[in-house]
Amino acid sequence: MISSELQQQIHFLREIDKLKGVLRQSPLLDQSRKENSAEHSWHLAMYAFILSEHAAVHVNVARVIKMLLIHDIVEIDAGDTPLHGQQDGKQFEREQQAAKRLFGLLPDTQGDALSALWHEFEEGQSDDAQFAKALDRFQPLLINVFTGGGTWVEGKVQYQQVLERYGPAIQRGAPVLWTLAREWVAGHFDQSSTR
Repeated sequence: MISSELQQQIHFLREIDKLKGVLRQSPLLDQSRKENSAEHSWHLAMYAFILSEHAAVHVNVARVIKMLLIHDIVEIDAGDTPLHGQQDGKQFEREQQAAKRLFGLLPDTQGDALSALWHEFEEGQSDDAQFAKALDRFQPLLINVFTGGGTWVEGKVQYQQVLERYGPAIQRGAPVLWTLAREWVAGHFDQSSTR
């Protein structure tokens, strides 16, 4: 007989399969299609694994990877809100409700731990969360640069907007990555990187 805890865990794992169907605005680097939120989360986990030495301070890489694997699970219910899209002011409320429902599918101890980790990421105060948030901005920036502008072109995003929307999070969590990213952005917009 299967324990109720195992049944809950399997139900959760089946439910989060839906993240594969949440399309983001960012294209794949080969521009063949848009990425989905599950691919984005996996890719960010790899970024953390590979780039952890560039965090502003020493971070617990395993915790950062966990944060990145779960940070967008709420989009199953709340949908993805593009960084350069229209905001209705209710996205975080929808995400909180989604977190409660989705993490509530798990056994209490496990669900509470994932919920706490998700909230830590959202609050962005811990060193681990700041590095995770830096990567969550760095990856789409890289995609935009290496796809000729990607969502920036589609959204008519300007140089200063990129600096304001990506810079603070990347600078806080991974200053070395921001130095590199700022050079890319300046090159893309044909701006002086010292501006």
